[in-house]
Amino acid sequence: MGVLVTTEALALAEGQGLDLVEVSPQADPPVCRVMDYGKYKYQQAKRASEAKKKQVRVEIKEVKMRPKTDDHDFQFKIKHARRFLEEGNKVKLTIMFRGRENAHPEQGTMQLTKAVEALKDIGQVESQPNKMGRFMTMMVGPLKK
Repeated sequence: MGVLVTTEALALAEGQGLDLVEVSPQADPPVCRVMDYGKYKYQQAKRASEAKKKQVRVEIKEVKMRPKTDDHDFQFKIKHARRFLEEGNKVKLTIMFRGRENAHPEQGTMQLTKAVEALKDIGQVESQPNKMGRFMTMMVGPLKK
């Protein structure tokens, strides 16, 4: 519509039963738009809720083991980790050390390596094993499709 005086623009918007909305106040002269502001806010809220619905929320599930976890128990834990990865969640594999087990971190590393081998068809390593105190942790995420 070109450059208008504020009072004229307000009268124009009022005549159409709409609102005068300032779009770009930093411009010289400021840019305004004639629109139904309530409808605009409603559409924005609707778009935001649609985007939120489509948003994927990834959770971190934890599977705890010991360095001397037996084979059957290990397979049971891996089955849980596999299910978590299929659901699209990340898995935090944790090896807990007690007492003298702390002196042999290589056993925990072997256990984590074995777990990664069992999960390599469905997951990928996101962070290498790191030991903090009594715990050795490693993150495994689902494979990208």
